[in-house]
Parts: sequence; structure tokens; C-alpha cells
Amino acid sequence: MKKSKILALVLSLCMLVALAACGGSKTPTGSNSPAPSGSGSSDATGSVYWLNFKPESDEVLQNVAKMYTDKTGVPVKVVTAASGTYSQTLTAEMDKSAPPTLFNIGNMEGVKTWADYALDLTGTPIANELNTDAYNLYDENGKLCSIGYCYECYGIIVNVDLLQKAGHSVDEIKNFASLKAVAEDIHARAGELGFDAFTSCDMDSSSSWRFTGHMINLEYYYDQEGKAWTECPATIPGNYVDNFRNLYDLCVENSLVSRNELATGGHDAENEFKTGKAVFFVNGSWEYSAVSETVANTTMIPYYCGVAGEEKAGLNCGTENCWAINAKVSEADQKATMDFMVWCVTDPEASRMLVDTFGVMPYKNAVESTNGFLAAANEYAANGCYVMNWATNYQPNVDEYRAVFVSALNQYNADPTDANWEVVRTAIVDGWATQYKNVNG
Repeated sequence: MKKSKILALVLSLCMLVALAACGGSKTPTGSNSPAPSGSGSSDATGSVYWLNFKPESDEVLQNVAKMYTDKTGVPVKVVTAASGTYSQTLTAEMDKSAPPTLFNIGNMEGVKTWADYALDLTGTPIANELNTDAYNLYDENGKLCSIGYCYECYGIIVNVDLLQKAGHSVDEIKNFASLKAVAEDIHARAGELGFDAFTSCDMDSSSSWRFTGHMINLEYYYDQEGKAWTECPATIPGNYVDNFRNLYDLCVENSLVSRNELATGGHDAENEFKTGKAVFFVNGSWEYSAVSETVANTTMIPYYCGVAGEEKAGLNCGTENCWAINAKVSEADQKATMDFMVWCVTDPEASRMLVDTFGVMPYKNAVESTNGFLAAANEYAANGCYVMNWATNYQPNVDEYRAVFVSALNQYNADPTDANWEVVRTAIVDGWATQYKNVNG
């Protein structure tokens, strides 16, 4: 994993905010690793119930679960929460008589909510397989609640061939001014070109997170002023809200879909990009497998937004994908879950399948990543560009915070005035303080 090691090292040095998870057991007989206890035995006890956080990986995870059960006899069930519904689904599932044994705690708010349900992973077989501790999440008492099973990057995905067809190149995009010039030129000529600058930017639950959970990271990242947060601040200054506006407006004003149609959603940005209808697609490394099927020449560029020195900006790198084992289930189920996790990151066939859907896994024996967007993140870092850590992981009372944020953006999209932008600013800055108090008193 030569490429991923570069990024893992940079992240572990440059990021104090990060999250992690993944797990495992010893692998079944016939693989290159030892067999899980009970492998091939009819008296094996325990089972695994994985409540999956990543809808786009569901098919792969179902296949991995079946493969493990076929090899070991241990039942593995994977249930995937719909996009934007994980918190509600987890709460509902934890109340059932057979709750998840493996679940996601991806940020510090999740740690506060679910720490009592999280088995301490310190010194466990799965923790010992990690190649970095950059993504570990601990509670206030130092308990290792969750560990990353993959890390990711996000920014602006680019169809390089379409960009060149429009008479531009990735090399000319170095900052917001150059991105703006390219996007506006493409949008102005969309009729003759047969494609537009940006894909749709819907504000429904299947898409709004790309902006209220990802793009807004540029505001938080720069608000840190070079000192990465280690805990959720009670307030944020909001010094870069207007930079967020720069990029957000550029996306929605130079898009396939008019901004006044975004509130109800219903568009398919991924498909628009895959079918060559737009050059730029705001999303992350988890999209590489899907989009590269039809867009062979694709890369990712940073969130250029008009900040001084952004020519040295890199991609937003981190994770919200962190495995936790349920401390409330039986010891047999805990052990079965641990064994399964270790197998996932050590078995060559299983880890190949998982790395291909996750992008990269921060484990010593997992296979090398083939994700082109993570390769782009590595290249930016290797060229001395700063990594933008995932400060969004500290959003307080995240669901409520983002709901108000989305409502404000809908009001602004319906009537994009300065007055309505102040409503957005209030949702971002004052909303942070409000939700912090709601959670912390």
C-alpha cells in the first residue's frame, strides 16, 4: 500500500481530527492466515450483525458476509441504513432484542451518544492490525470506542476528457479565480458543448450532505487557523462563511439544474457525471469505483474558495467510517464479530473486495488501494499541499444542525440575496453555538 502509506503518514502528522474503524478475526482455513476459532465447526457459537453506514457498499458487504459464512459457518447479517438515516436506524436497532454487534461511531458526538455501548478496543486483535492510530476515537475516560475501517477524501471530481473538450485543462485550475473562469465559460457554452460545468446540487437528504457535511468543511478548516480542534468548540467565528458562499454559488449557478429546483431534489448527480452531462461533481473517493466505470479519465481537485494561499490546498482527508463492537451483546457475539473484523482486513480476497469499495483500509495486511482519487490526495500531499482535516466531524447535534442549515440554503436558493445569505450565516455560526448548548448545557 505504498500510495496509501504516504497519505496515512501525512494524516497522522497533520490531522488531530480523524476517525477510524475496522475489525477482524483470524481467517478461515484455506486462506493465507490462521482460521477463526470455530472455523468449519458445527459447534461454532456467536453471530455477527453489521449495521452498515455506507449504502454504496451494500452489495459488496453482502457478498463478503456470505463468503465468511460459507467458509466458517458463522452467521453474518449486514443491514444497510438508507443515506442520511444512520442515526435514527441505529437508535431503533439498538432497542431490539437482537441489536447490531458491529456498528459505526464516526465522530465525537457519536462517542458521547454511544460510548456505553462500545467495547473497549484497546489492545484487541483488530486494533493490533492497524497501521496508524490517526483514526481512533476515544471517550473522555480514554476508552478506545471505535477505529477506522477506511479513510477517504473529498473535493471536486473532474471529467478530464470533457474539460479538455471544452478547451481547458486541470493544470490551469489552481485557485478559485481560475476555477470560476473555467466553470463559467463551460456553463455559458453548455448548449454548444453538450454538457455543463457542475452536476445537480440537490438539497434533499440524499444529496444535501455533500454541502452541509462536506463542502462546509472549508469554513471550519480555515477557522481552526492552523490549530486543529481536538474537541468540539462551543462557538465558531465564521470567518470563512463567505468563502463557502463563493464556491457554493459557483456550483449552483453553473449547473445542469436551476437553484430554485434544488429543494425537492430528485436529480441523480452521479448518473449525470457518469453519462458525461457535466465536468464537475462535488463528492468523494467512495465514488471512484462507480464513476470510473464510464469515465476512465477522472481526478479530484480541492475546494478552491478564494482563501489566500489556496494554491497549496490539498484534498479533505479523514473518515466517519469507524467500527465499534457492541458491549451489550453476548461475549460469543463479541468474539464472533472480532474474528470477522480481523478476517476482513487480513484475508487477501476479502480485503481486496473491501478496499475496492472503500478506497483504502488502514491495516497492515490489507491489500493496496487502486482508488484514483486517493492517489490524487497522495499526490497533493507529496507536492507539499496541506491536507484539509475533517473538522465537520465536530458538528454539534449534527442532524439538527444540518437540518437548519439545509432550510437556510433552501431559502437562499429561492431568493439569493445578501439578506437571505445572512440567514445561512446564522444557521452556520449561531446554529453551532445553539446546538452545542443543546448537547452540553
